[in-house]
This record gives sequence, C-alpha cells and structure tokens, in this order.
Amino acid sequence: MLLDFFPSRTLTIYLARMFAVRIVAVLTMLVLVLMMLDLLGKTGDILAVPGNGDAEIWLYASLRVPQLIARFLPYSVLLATIITLAGLNQNSEVVSMKAAGLSAHQILAPLLLIGLVVAAISFAFNERVVTRATATLKAWEGVDYAAVPEDREARSNVYFNDGNDVLMAGTMTGQGAETVLTDVTYYERDDSGMITRQLTADRATFAAPGWQLDNASSFNVASASTEQLDSVVVAPGVEVSQVELRRVDPDAQGLAELSESIDALQAAGRRTGELEAKWWHKISGPLSAVLMPLLGAVAGFGLARSGHLFARAVLGMALGFAYFVVDNAALAMGSFGGYPPLLAAWAPFFLFLLVGETVLVRTEE
Repeated sequence: MLLDFFPSRTLTIYLARMFAVRIVAVLTMLVLVLMMLDLLGKTGDILAVPGNGDAEIWLYASLRVPQLIARFLPYSVLLATIITLAGLNQNSEVVSMKAAGLSAHQILAPLLLIGLVVAAISFAFNERVVTRATATLKAWEGVDYAAVPEDREARSNVYFNDGNDVLMAGTMTGQGAETVLTDVTYYERDDSGMITRQLTADRATFAAPGWQLDNASSFNVASASTEQLDSVVVAPGVEVSQVELRRVDPDAQGLAELSESIDALQAAGRRTGELEAKWWHKISGPLSAVLMPLLGAVAGFGLARSGHLFARAVLGMALGFAYFVVDNAALAMGSFGGYPPLLAAWAPFFLFLLVGETVLVRTEE
C-alpha cells in the first residue's frame, strides 16, 4: 500500500521511471562529453611515457569516469528534474494531476523517492569504487603515468620537518616500518634557516630511528664540495607514525578508514577540522540528490501558456547551482576553521531545503 503522500501506484511508477531514465541519460551525456574533453588534455601526457599506448588511455578513462560520475550525479539529478517537470508542464500533465486533487508535494513525491534511491547508490558507489579509483589515479599521476605503482596508497611529493631540517621525497610507498622513500633530498639547516648541507639519494628506508639513505651524495654549502657516502642515517626525529599521517587523503578513503585516520591525527595532536568536514560531507553530499527535485520543482508549476516556463526553468537551475556554490564555499570555510566541520557540511543542505520548501509552498500550496 502506498502512503497518502504518494499519488496512485500507476502514476508513481510513471513519474519515477520517467525521472530515472532522464537522470541516466543526462549523466551519460555529461560524463561522455567531459571524459572526451579530459582526454584531450591528458592523452599527450600518457602517451609521452615510453611503452604507454591505448591500454593506458583506457586505464586512465576507467579511473577517471568514477570521479566524473560522483561529481556530476547531483547536477544530473537537477537537470533531469527540470527536464521532467518542464515536459510535464508543457503537456499540461501537471495541470491534470492538480485537477485530480494532487498537491505539489504529492506530484514531487515519486521524484523525491528516486532522489533518495540515487543518494543511497551514490554513497555506496563513492565508498566502494570512487575512493579506490581516486587512490590508484593519484598514485599513477604521482609517477607521471609510468608503471602503475603496486602500492595504490603511494603518495608523491611528500616532506617532513625534523626541527630545522627537512626531509623530502618524490614518492612514498609501503606501510609502517616497511615504508620506502624514493628520490630523497635531505636539507640540514642552521638556526637561522640557512641550508648548510644537502644530501640526495635514490632511496631511503626506516632505520628506527631515522631514515637510511643508500649511495647518498652530500653537498656542503660552506666548502662547495661534494662527497659520495655509502650509507647515512638522517632525520632521527621523523617517526613512522608521522609518515603514516601524511597518507591521509579524504577523497581516497572510505568513511570507516577516514574515521580511523582522524582519530590517529587527533591522538597525535594534529588539526583535523578539514578532514572532519570531509567526513560529514561524505554523507551530506550524496543526499543533495534528494534536494534537487525540490529546488528544480519551480520549473514544473505555473501555466505553460503564460510564457514563463523558460524563466521558471532558469530559476530552478539557478537555485540548484547556487546550492553547489554555497556547499563548496562552506567546505572551504570549514577547511581553515571558519566554520565548525558539522556546520560546514550540513548548513548548505538544510538552508536550501528550507529555501526550496518556501518557494514551493508560497507559489503552489
């Protein structure tokens, strides 16, 4: 039995199926167009690596498509809402449904239901597919599209402070005490911050404490002399726990894994506001699919023959895109402590939920 909030079973299935088909169609169009534009800029970089060919281009596409789907699914729901409701209005189907006694909320109920289903699918897709694809793609980009690292959690261009000294590495792979740094540069600095010695090596491993550089080259700034060293241990203050904390990438971690990373950072006394905002946004972000039918609903009501259908569609699109602008701005504010993490992730959602309800009630109910 359907609740009274929904129209008849036949009408509910009709509206839900129409809406779902349009979401898939709009999303497919957006992803294909954006993927082709992305490949125009990346194909040259991928093929510039000796040995890369069509297989690597397809690999890049397979890793990039999940990111595009995750990012533009809410936009697809918004555009599908406007297309669906504008079409129903143009064909006087909305007028017929309202003449049969349905309220604006009842007409939107099947769309909201599909939005909830899309939000659940989006959340699961982000957790199981997008995070893994993002981790692999970032590791691959870190080696400039050479062989894909076996360690999908590899990080590129990392650096660590050991008092005044700095330890830098091109890539970081491995876990715990098995962590390996490659393309390593170590700067010894005096109290004024001036570099006194520079050591470079192809590889460094954890020496408990410190990091052992094999076949290192040492350059002394004062004497301008270079010396080859078989082995040297540097950065005794850089612990494995500090290295592990640098692996935290909220876009490449699922909800549970990110929770563990946040707990580890808090235990180490590190600031976690940005990560906490991203944690909450992993929940509020997919729920934007539920909000889009409400924001785009203004396109489906009002008399089509009044000549304001296009203006209503533009207004619905403006409300939807305003949500994304405010959502990104709130996350940015939360990143540097301007907003509390919970407020940064959820305030735009509830703000535009009230805006959408207000517009709908004042104009239609």
